[in-house]
This record gives sequence, structure tokens and C-alpha cells, in this order.
Amino acid sequence: MDERKIKFAVLGLGLIGKRHIAMIEANSNAELIAICDIKSKNQTKVKVSGDIPYYQDLESMLLDSPEIDVVNICTPNGLHARQSISCLSHKKHVVCEKPLGLSKSECEQVIYKALQESRNVFCVMQNRYSPPAVWLKDCLNRNLLGKIYMVQINCFWNRDERYYLGHAWKGKKNLDGGTLFTQFSHFVDILYWMFGDLKNIESKTFNFNHKELTEFEDSGIIMFELINGGVGTFNFSTSVYQQNMESSLTIIAENGSIKVGGQYMNEIEYCHIKGEVVPDLPPSNPSNDYGHYKGSAANHQYVIENVIDTLKGKTMVSTNALEGLKVVEIIERMYAKRESHIIA
Repeated sequence: MDERKIKFAVLGLGLIGKRHIAMIEANSNAELIAICDIKSKNQTKVKVSGDIPYYQDLESMLLDSPEIDVVNICTPNGLHARQSISCLSHKKHVVCEKPLGLSKSECEQVIYKALQESRNVFCVMQNRYSPPAVWLKDCLNRNLLGKIYMVQINCFWNRDERYYLGHAWKGKKNLDGGTLFTQFSHFVDILYWMFGDLKNIESKTFNFNHKELTEFEDSGIIMFELINGGVGTFNFSTSVYQQNMESSLTIIAENGSIKVGGQYMNEIEYCHIKGEVVPDLPPSNPSNDYGHYKGSAANHQYVIENVIDTLKGKTMVSTNALEGLKVVEIIERMYAKRESHIIA
């Protein structure tokens, strides 16, 4: 039995990086041995157990701590691919927060380096672990719904000046990437994970009230066909007043209809499937609470567990780099096929 602890380092000590630290420290099979951020320790106000070495440069951390097994990358989106490649070059496994990159070509470079170095890349898509998502994936795997006719995803959140002001990278095209990359890539992942690839994508994006805050859209309407049959829409906005409203998935199919809703796609709101009873699912974990705004479900502990179990040979990567690439490639196509509108 493999009793060794997997040694982690965390790069980027913002809100999500601190979340990674908490999950690593809570796992008895994990050990946090280094942390890194371009800001000083006093600036990040990070709290860790014991005297963990603190670095302000990734290369210095990688050279000084060769015993690191895994680096968790929790930095701005536009840095993910480059930093993943640096860690892989030092023969470290990588846990990369979404998105893996801001282009398909960036993600391909990460995958190529991972293959060269025989190392794993774990993409953080924690919504896959929510009980309604696990149940719905099982329904689709068992073909309980039959032919899929229509799919609709609605993501209506609040991201206002409280979120963007005071952050050098949020809202910037080169580091943030856009609303689909930062806020809603989890739901693009759910769409791909559940139904496969998309085709014949048409999009319209709008900037209603973020013109002074972001270099990209705050809302959009995307229409598509599913490669395996059926049509769908993806409607999103960060212009909801004051607080998040809804993240939902509705399916109309041959043998039934389902709506998984709530603020974070965490509740079964409607379920009528031929020959099936509405399941009694365990409660979903609460959303990540960042003070004035909330993010997706707090499921990062399952990501850390998957890393440990994979490196000990007990399982496989739950969301691999190829899947991470596919989410980025779909978002690229959604943006490429859009009509963009700025609302005066």
C-alpha cells in the first residue's frame, strides 16, 4: 500500500490559490511544501500551517524544491499555459485552474510538453463532482432520455465594479480572456462532458454595462447543434443586479425532460423521465464564497483527491488536458462566430 504523501506547491495566492492551499492541507495524503506569488507574503496575507517556503519567482521555487510532485497553478488565465510548460519542463505534474490556456494552440503546447516529460496535467472543472451533474451524466450514459432534442444552458451572474476594480488582470483581454473563459468555462465543460462536441455555432455578444470595467462582452446568446443530435442555446450574463441569479441546464428529450438549476446548477428543479423516479441526491456543496461575489461549487477537495489517487495508481485523471483543450477550443469557436454589440 502506497503510504507516501504527495508533495504540492501552489502558484498564485489569490482567493482561488488560498482555496487550493486549504484543500491540500486538509488532505492527510497531501503535503504542502512551497508557495509562490509575485507579491510579497505580507501583501498576499496567506496563512499556512508551519514554515512553508515562500517564493516570488516560479523558476526559483522549481530549482530550490526539486522534491515537489505537483504544482497547482492558480494565476491569471493568460499565464496558465506558459507556467504549466515551465512546471512540466521541471518534470512536475500540473493542476491547472480553468482555463488551460486562452487558445487551442497554447493548450496544444502544454499537451506536447506533458507527453515529452511523461507528466499529468489535471484541469480543474469541479462542477463535474456536484451530485446533480454526476446523476445526469449517469442518465445520459445509460441512454435513459433517448434522443436529445433541445438543450439550454442559462448562466446569469453578477460581476460588477466590486469584482473588477483593484485587480490588474480582471477584465483585460490578454490575461482574463473573456466572460466565457473566466466565469462560464465550467458550464461549457459540462455541456461538452454531457453531450459531446458542437457544430454550426452562431453567437451574439453584448456589452451592456461593463464598458468601463472590461475589454470584452458581459452578455451573450449562443446557438448551436450537438454533434450527436439535437440543438441548443447557451445564454449568459454578468450584468445581473447585485448577486448571482441562476446557472441551469434544461434538456428536452425523447423519453423525458429535466431541469437542473439553482444558482450553481445544484438543484433538480424538474424531472420527468419515462419509467424513472426522481432521485434523492446528497446535498451539493455550497458555492465558493469570496465575500461580495460567489463562484461555482466548492468541490476542489475532489480535485486534490483525484490527483493523489492518480499519482498512486488507483485511478485516472478526471479532467485531462485534452478535455481542457476541447473546452478552450469550443470557447474560441463561440467567440469566432459572434456578432459583437456595444450598447450605448
